[in-house]
Amino acid sequence: MAVSEQRKQSKVGLLLRGWRERRRLSQVDLANRAGVSARHLSFLETGRAMPSRAMVLRLAEQLEVPLRDRNPLLLAAGYAPAYEQKPLADPAMGPVLGAVKQILSGHDPYPALVVDGEWNLVDTNRSFALFTEGVAPELLEPPVNALRLVLHPKGMAPGIVNLGVWRAKLLGRLSRRAAADPRLGPLYEELLAYPCDQEEPELDVPGLGDICIPLQLRRGDHELSFFATLATFGTPRDITVAELIIESFFPADEATAEAVRGLNRS
Repeated sequence: MAVSEQRKQSKVGLLLRGWRERRRLSQVDLANRAGVSARHLSFLETGRAMPSRAMVLRLAEQLEVPLRDRNPLLLAAGYAPAYEQKPLADPAMGPVLGAVKQILSGHDPYPALVVDGEWNLVDTNRSFALFTEGVAPELLEPPVNALRLVLHPKGMAPGIVNLGVWRAKLLGRLSRRAAADPRLGPLYEELLAYPCDQEEPELDVPGLGDICIPLQLRRGDHELSFFATLATFGTPRDITVAELIIESFFPADEATAEAVRGLNRS
């Protein structure tokens, strides 16, 4: 066996093993999911066998490896990348952006936004202006980062009643993503340095009757409470599309619903 081939096998095997351990699966668990023997999987991880292109993609699917990280797996095994990453300005993205626009506008009068893989705002609906009221103009200059917008002391942070809870939630999510995506490391360090005068819980312990963590926002005489849902595109084949996240906010109580309707009428 050629030395170069051994190196390829060793590299892809280490990557596969790393993703399996990250997903906390045993070799038997992953083998059963992928429909292969645990012995064969062991050979792939140790470099004693070379995975086919189809096998790399099958294991990546069972391991729920993000599309961005599947191309490196293929390259490590000696195969060409399978997934493109078109810019949002590409004409092929027209139908995708059109669908996003329909979802956002259909969610009015409640706020909604879509972000890319680095949490940069791609688009928002008209009602998102409710969130950006009082935000420093420089934070609204493109490219607008949604997490910076929320946590910056000149952003939404001063008006968030439960800032400590939301800060812990967002930083925890970003930390987990940054562990796999080096692009997000500098953003995490920046946001971590922002001041916060509220306690930031290390562990989310729900109280009796709690359904989800609300975003409690102070707007004039109103204290608004929202819960959020996240949506992604099903069966994406492009990295850019796979990383788009649509976040829609719904009123967590009738008082918020009535207040938002009133604010939109004024």
